[in-house]
Formats: sequence, structure tokens, C-alpha cells
Amino acid sequence: MAGGAREVLTLQLGHFAGFVGAHWWNQQDAALGRTNDAKELPGELCPDVLYRTGQTLHGQDTYTPRLILMDLKGSLSSLKQEGGLYRDKLDAAIAWQGKLTTHKEELCPKNPYLQDLLSAEGVLNSDDIWRVKSIPNGKGALPFTTCKMLTSPTPTEGSIRVWSDFLRVPLHPRSICMIHKYNHDGETGRLEAFGQGESILKEPGYLEELEDRLHFYVEECDYLQGFQILCDLHDGFSGVGAKTTELLQDEYSGRGIIAWGLLPAPYSLGEPQKNIYRLLNTAFGLVHLAAHSSLVCPLSLGGSLGLRPEPPVTFPHLHYDATMPFHCSAVLATALDTLTVPYRLRSSPVSMVHLADMLSFSGKKMVTAGATIPFPSSQSLPDTLMQLGGATPWTPLSACGNPSGTRCFAQSVVLRGIEGARHTSQLTPGTALPSPLHACATGEEVLAQYLQQQQPSAVSSSHLLLTPCKVVPPYPYLFSSSLSQQGLVLDGSPTDAVESIPVFGALCSSSSLHQTLGGLAKELSRLDLRRWASFMAAGVEQDDLEEVLQELYSLAQCYQDSEGLMD
Repeated sequence: MAGGAREVLTLQLGHFAGFVGAHWWNQQDAALGRTNDAKELPGELCPDVLYRTGQTLHGQDTYTPRLILMDLKGSLSSLKQEGGLYRDKLDAAIAWQGKLTTHKEELCPKNPYLQDLLSAEGVLNSDDIWRVKSIPNGKGALPFTTCKMLTSPTPTEGSIRVWSDFLRVPLHPRSICMIHKYNHDGETGRLEAFGQGESILKEPGYLEELEDRLHFYVEECDYLQGFQILCDLHDGFSGVGAKTTELLQDEYSGRGIIAWGLLPAPYSLGEPQKNIYRLLNTAFGLVHLAAHSSLVCPLSLGGSLGLRPEPPVTFPHLHYDATMPFHCSAVLATALDTLTVPYRLRSSPVSMVHLADMLSFSGKKMVTAGATIPFPSSQSLPDTLMQLGGATPWTPLSACGNPSGTRCFAQSVVLRGIEGARHTSQLTPGTALPSPLHACATGEEVLAQYLQQQQPSAVSSSHLLLTPCKVVPPYPYLFSSSLSQQGLVLDGSPTDAVESIPVFGALCSSSSLHQTLGGLAKELSRLDLRRWASFMAAGVEQDDLEEVLQELYSLAQCYQDSEGLMD
């Protein structure tokens, strides 16, 4: 890869993972289009970590995500499983000269919003084939080189049914792996239980297909640092994720495996079976992911992993609808885009393995996430951080309760999108310093000093980037009217729509997991499994449940707030 990039292969497992992934790749694509403006910042993030170069059979250069995604029948809408970028492969594959019989099924209608958006940018031609354009910075080629703010309306709940309705990035033909055994829509034939998901990758057909795709992407890498997995926890894809991480650990020992367990929010008490399955799938998924991954992090806008629903989290300058996956996944993708910065840096990156080692010592392989979206940076960084006081500066995103008052054992923190002029104090020389933060000479020192004040005993790693997070369409417009085009908090009413935002994100090995995991185990132990025999019939036995309970209690003990355990 160009520049000696340390490649990462992304796997998306499940439909909500598809929603988060679609926003994630749209944001990566928007960031790639920032090279035409001479005033733009030099690239701090290396896109080659996530993207691969290639060629169509007609010799056109391509730049596509290094991605394998799995979803159920009916989840692609108008998107073809083989994608549209390499459409000429289908014609080349037909070498048979004899009689052919063609079976054609009715096509799904294309999402009108995405069609209008891509046509307006010149991305699709009249035949709906992805166009390939060269990248100005010479990285090969990319279907989209600029990301213009359009006047098209934001997608509505009625127009967005599945994640493929708003994915604007062309995929390689080996990216999409469909599970035809189960249906995305309908009341029957759904992938509901952990055991069902596990059994999928015990079947030779699906297992061989996944292994074939893994080998294709891995063998073309010069230095594969590892795998990042976006996996639904609430349904049967938790079982798919468990078997996938087990396969990766066996086949690619020594590579980093970071698993993001995704949970949509909210849920209702009026659906008891669905909620019990959600609890069981989450518990089984977390335990198995932790066993086979370098690091595991639950991601959710909900307030709880257990049976009792808690209100979704709130952000001062965001207005999202918690019932819409399109909204929730956008917020989580924005957090993910910031949390993964350390192993995507162009200069002095932290490898996935080193990041996991720093956060997961003493058996603490599970971490929590938090983010401030957007970070309120209308003043200097020392002034803004001082105004936060001793409160936790980020909103929790792991459904593990409020982290205030809990102990942080280790943390990886990223602050991005603050212009250099505001990194340090802007006080007139000779003015009394309001805090030690104002005496720091660099923004990196300000951030490190602040983290030391917040959690004196924690092992901390921090990164400060100039690059903001892009939030152009089809990202939903969730922002308050007080934000500028760059996401800064203003006194007046801005006239331009928000296109980028500063974000403050953190991964924490926190004592809050002691109560969360212990509470999850207690709820499981109270279940009368005779009432939920259908879950057990999917391939899970009573001994499996007992083992999961024991593992949850053991994991919870790792996070007990005790100096003795730390020593």
C-alpha cells in the first residue's frame, strides 16, 4: 500500500451495523474529497488504512473500502450484491456459447433521495453505473472527489428503510455476503437468537464464503495490523460475530481484533420475548467477543444493557430521534470515526494491538465509549476545558450508566477539529492565569494536563487533531441552530448549514463495567429458561448459559474499584 499504510479490514455483521457502517463510509468518503481547496489541512489520517486500490476489467482505477459485510435477504433494496462499480465483470464471466436461460426478478425501487444526491454530484450516469474519477492527491482513483453541500432535503423516516438507501460509496464485488437462510423483513424466518447466528458459520457454504473473502483482502495487504468488527449484539448476529472473531483469532494470530458491539435504542417493555432475547444475545455476544478479540466496546445511545429500559442519552447541540436507526447510527458512526483515530493516523500511529494492550491489562478486555458531539469550542481550549470543571466531559455511549464518580483505569482520548490558534491560552501577557491549563505551551500539553487532573491514576493516551469530522448529506441534519458551518457555538443565528464538527471522544477501561456486567449476570440468573425454550432450541444448552454467567461475573470482578486489584 502507498506510504506503507498499516491496513485494517472492516467487517460489518448485521443490519444496524450496516446503518452505522453506511454513515461511517460516507464520512470517510467526504473526508477524501477535501483536497481541491488549497486552504484545507494536510491529511492527518491515512485513508489507505481503510481503503484498497484496484482496477476494473476495463482498466479503470478504483479506490474502495476494504470491507466484508453480512446481512440478511431483503436488506439490500436496490443495491446489487456484486455492487455497480465492477459491472463489467458480469459480462466477462459469460463465456458459454450455447443456449442460455435468464431468470430475472423484479428490482426494488431506488431510494429517490440518494438517486437525486448522487446524480446532482455527477456520480451516477444515466444507467446508474458508478463513475470513476481520479483523486487530486494522486492516490489512484475514487468515484467521489468532492463533497458539496446540496439543497436536497434530508432523508425522512419514510424514505430510509435500509442502510443501502443512503450508502453513497461503491463497494467491491467481494464485500457483500448475503445470508439467504433468514429474512430481514417479515415476522417469520428472522435471525433472532445467538445459537442461530453461531450455526450459520458452522455450515460449510457460509464459512467457506467468509474464508474466501478474508483471504482475498488479507493476501493483498503489505502490513495488516488487524480487523475492526461492527457487530449487532441484540439479535442472532451476536452469534455470527462470536464465530467470526473465533475464526480470526485462529487464522490470524497476533493481529489486532477490535469488536464494536452495536445496540439500537430504545426498546419497549411491551415486547417481552424480544427483550429477553435481546438480553440473552447481548450477554452471550459480549462474553464470546471478549474471549476472542483484543478489545470489545459496546456502542449504544440507550441507557442500559439490561431488561429495564432507560432514556436514551442526550447531547446539548444535537436533536435526534432515538426511534430512527438512521439518526442513532449517524451519531454512533461519528463517535466511531473519532475513537478509531489512533490506528488510522498518517504520522506516528498507534497500532490496534498496542491500543488494545494499553486499555486491556489485567483481563480488562472490555471498554466503554463516550463522546462530546459536537465539542463546544467557541473559546480557547484551556478556557473550554476549565468551564467543564470536574464533570465527565463526554456523553456515555456504551449503555453502562453515568460514568461520573467512577474510576478510569486506562483511557484513549481524541480531540479533533479545533483550529491551532485556539489550542493554547489567548490571554494577554502578564494576566494572571486562571488555571494550570493556561500555562501549557501546546494543545497536546493542555489535553494531557486536563486528563491528568480528571483521572490522576489512569494510564492515558491522547491525540489532538486539526481535522474535523465531516457531516455532509446524506448525514441527517441533527444540529441546533446555534452552530456555525464548522460546528462552532455562536451567539447569533448562522446562515450556512453545518458541514463539519469538532468531536471529543474517549475509550475508557472503567469501574462502571463492574456494576454493568454484574447486573447483566444477575438478570440472566433470574430468568426461567423453561419459558424461553425457543432460544435454547436454536443451539444453546443450559451448560452454555452457566458458562456465560460465570464469565460475566469474572469480567465484572476485573473492574472492581480496588487498589489491590490494580496493584
